[in-house]
Amino acid sequence: MVARATGSPTAYLRRSSAWLVGGFAITALLLAVVGLYGVVAYSVRQRTREIGVRMALGAPRASVYRLVLREAGRLIAVGLVFGLVGSVAAASLMRSLLFNVSAWDASALAGVAVVLAASALLASYLPARRAVSIDPVEALHGD
Repeated sequence: MVARATGSPTAYLRRSSAWLVGGFAITALLLAVVGLYGVVAYSVRQRTREIGVRMALGAPRASVYRLVLREAGRLIAVGLVFGLVGSVAAASLMRSLLFNVSAWDASALAGVAVVLAASALLASYLPARRAVSIDPVEALHGD
């Protein structure tokens, strides 16, 4: 009887390793999203009075969204640039360990950048939504 390639111990080890690395990647993504959410939420909390003044003076909700998301966008852009440079540098150093993938795999780098940017924007949207819902009277009343 011929052994199937999918049931071999080597295939099992590779599949298990891939699942393990995928699990660590998802955990790292969740930690990054929670961290960015915390930083942006803290920033919004620190600027509650400023946002309240803006809204009391008639600033539209869209401008408050832009204010918060622009700040988060800067953090996201800086993180993506450093991350892409670091990943290319690390892949260049580990060139002997990469099989059938170049260090400059543009589709993989672009895919990861898109997933990270989308996740980061989602994490930043929640504090921005909270900033828009700030009642100007309560924000200006005092702490």
